[in-house]
Amino acid sequence: MMTETSLGFFGLSLLLSLSPGPDNLFVLMQSATQGRRAGLLVTLGLCTGLLGHTAAVALGLAALLAASPAAFGLLKLAGAAYLLYLAWGAWHAPATLQAEGKALNLQPWRLYGRGVLMNLSNPKVAIFFLALLPQFVQEDAGPVHWQIVQLGAIFMLATLIVFGGFAWVAAWLGGLLRSSAHAQRWLNRAAATVFAGLAVRLVWSEI
Repeated sequence: MMTETSLGFFGLSLLLSLSPGPDNLFVLMQSATQGRRAGLLVTLGLCTGLLGHTAAVALGLAALLAASPAAFGLLKLAGAAYLLYLAWGAWHAPATLQAEGKALNLQPWRLYGRGVLMNLSNPKVAIFFLALLPQFVQEDAGPVHWQIVQLGAIFMLATLIVFGGFAWVAAWLGGLLRSSAHAQRWLNRAAATVFAGLAVRLVWSEI
């Protein structure tokens, strides 16, 4: 049963999911270039990654990451390298005409894995959870680690709803562009630019 605190946190999570950030931009570009199913699979992957960050906060690992600049730096460099790899692939992707029903170019597990890696390789998410979730922990509401898990689940639900909506809208718009090889070529290059920009942003981010 949702308490007043849980409902308030759910509303905040919806607003945070709607605000521009690396993950929702990632969903938008994947949906626009690969189609609705791709966007939804990436969304599921991102939400799975949030499970890892929730566990890290509940177990105290996120606090260790925040206290270790070296570990933070290594993780964000790994995330940036992965984003640059995606940017290279998007830039060189062939512009083949395709309908929405055939827009899923990559295997489903690869798209799901992209979402998982995108989320887990971003240390800023772990630090964000470390700063956000404990603020909604109540002394008389049970074990702290269990409350953290519940709050993480609520945030994942909000993310699934918002990002799923992004996937549907972006896929519809992308479907219009994918009917033209020229437009699709520019869409792929726009996706590559976004991925590269996210990589640069991640590299220059600080705790």
